[in-house]
Amino acid sequence: MIQIVFNDISAAELSHLPTQVQFHLLEALNIQPADIDETILAKRYGVLERGGKKLYRCRAGDHRIYFAVVDGNVSVHRVLHKNTLTDFLFRSNLPGGGEDEALSQSKSFWHLIDEGAKTLKVA
Repeated sequence: MIQIVFNDISAAELSHLPTQVQFHLLEALNIQPADIDETILAKRYGVLERGGKKLYRCRAGDHRIYFAVVDGNVSVHRVLHKNTLTDFLFRSNLPGGGEDEALSQSKSFWHLIDEGAKTLKVA
C-alpha cells in the first residue's frame, strides 16, 4: 500500500480548493504500488531534476501536483494552479526548451519546493 503524504504547504493549497477539484486532483494522482518505478513514472508524469533531486509533475486540469517518491511513498511538495506557473516562468524570463527543463533550471522553483519540504511530516 502506498501512502501519500502532503506537507503543510501542499495540504493548505489543496484545502483551499473546491471539494470537486480536490477529488479530481487526487484521482489524477492515482498511483498504484506497481507504478512506483522510475520508467513508469517518467512516462506518466513530467520529470524535474536538479542536484540529485527528482520531482514528478502531475497535470490535472488547471492544477499541477509536484511530488517525489521516497521509500515507496508519495511525498507531495506543492499543489499549484497552472497559471501560477505560467506567470512564474514569464516573470523569471526563463529560456524556452520546455516547461520541465525551465523549471529544473530555476533556483526560485527549487526554493519553492524546499520551503514545502521543510514542513513535511511523515508519521
